[in-house]
Amino acid sequence: MAAATIVHDTSEAVELCAPCGLYLKPITKMTISVALPQLKQPGKSISNWEVMERLKGMVQTNQFSTLRISKSTMDFIRFEGEVENKSLVKSFLACLDGKTIKLSGFSDILKVRAAEYKIDFPTRHDWDSFFRDAKDMNETLPGERPDTIHLEGLPCKWFAAKDSGSEKPSEEILIKVFKNFGEIRNVDIPMLDPYREEMTGRNFHTFSFGGHLNFEAYVQYQEYAGFIKAMNALRGMKLMYKGDDGKAVACNIKVSFDSTKHLSDASIKKRQLERQKLQELEKQREEQKRKEKEAEEKQKEEERKQRELEEYERERKREEKLRKREQKQKDREVRRNKKQLEKLQAEEQKKLQEKIKLEERKLLLAQRNLQSIRLIAELLSRAKVTSIFISEANEESSSTKPFTDLGGARECCSLNNRFSTSSDALS
Repeated sequence: MAAATIVHDTSEAVELCAPCGLYLKPITKMTISVALPQLKQPGKSISNWEVMERLKGMVQTNQFSTLRISKSTMDFIRFEGEVENKSLVKSFLACLDGKTIKLSGFSDILKVRAAEYKIDFPTRHDWDSFFRDAKDMNETLPGERPDTIHLEGLPCKWFAAKDSGSEKPSEEILIKVFKNFGEIRNVDIPMLDPYREEMTGRNFHTFSFGGHLNFEAYVQYQEYAGFIKAMNALRGMKLMYKGDDGKAVACNIKVSFDSTKHLSDASIKKRQLERQKLQELEKQREEQKRKEKEAEEKQKEEERKQRELEEYERERKREEKLRKREQKQKDREVRRNKKQLEKLQAEEQKKLQEKIKLEERKLLLAQRNLQSIRLIAELLSRAKVTSIFISEANEESSSTKPFTDLGGARECCSLNNRFSTSSDALS
């Protein structure tokens, strides 16, 4: 669908649902064709922009709401123009149709043809002949007769509940808008069904060029008269939205009769069965996802426990290693202390042995000194006896004859020598 355009003049708007701010405005399009001459000089071309500016100048004081190129060939340029009101279309056609354009640098003139835009909208003959000739349709059944309108390009925001905070269209708003033409039997907005895309393989979330999110809808009327009234009202119209601030925008929508039995009882039942299957499948998928999630969580829990066990084992090994290290350090300390103690004991023992030896030596020296003293005393005693003996002998010899006894003197000298040798040895 085309982009929404700003509407400056709303005088021709027809009320569709004033509480919702929706109106119908006549389509005011025209088709303009400009025939191009044959270009005789190579490298020379006609500017589409210049032709468009010439067309804008030909409508005098009026202005196009929009003017765009729909097709461009070597023979012609086709434009689509739109004006504000339906009443201006004839005056624009009078200014353009049959006129010519003279471009600077070209000797040939360009002929202009303009006509009112041919709207692609089904007629009563189209749907009557379709349902009459269709062999798989039963006109006595809802949805298999001309009672359902198929609308495309409806802006979501225009049909959203104002206080919902969402821009999704509402079936209640859709019914409220189109019930003015007659009693509504059923409506369907495919994009609201989360399973519809999977059932049909279609994408219902389509964006227009203007950035508005559009949707398609099916509106089924209870009576044929409501269907006829709605189709007649929508023919040649575009949808206009007027906000609370008074500003209005309009966009083109595509309207057709439903030829696919979309809202027939059989199609609705079929979709319900498919939806139930998809719901069951979704439940199975959710159950499978839940089981997979539980299995994943269980695996994660086991991995966590395994990590904790490994961490505990590493901590235990680390503590064991640390304990062994501390034990080794204690053992080394004990051995070092033991060695130091043994060394101290050995030193004390050595000192004690040396002290004992020294005391024994002192004792031996004391004994020897005592023996020497005793010996000296004995010798002195003997020397004294000898001296007395010698004196007596001398006295006797002096009285009789000279007598010399050298035996005692020799023994005294021998004793003195022994004493001197023993003293030196002890020293």
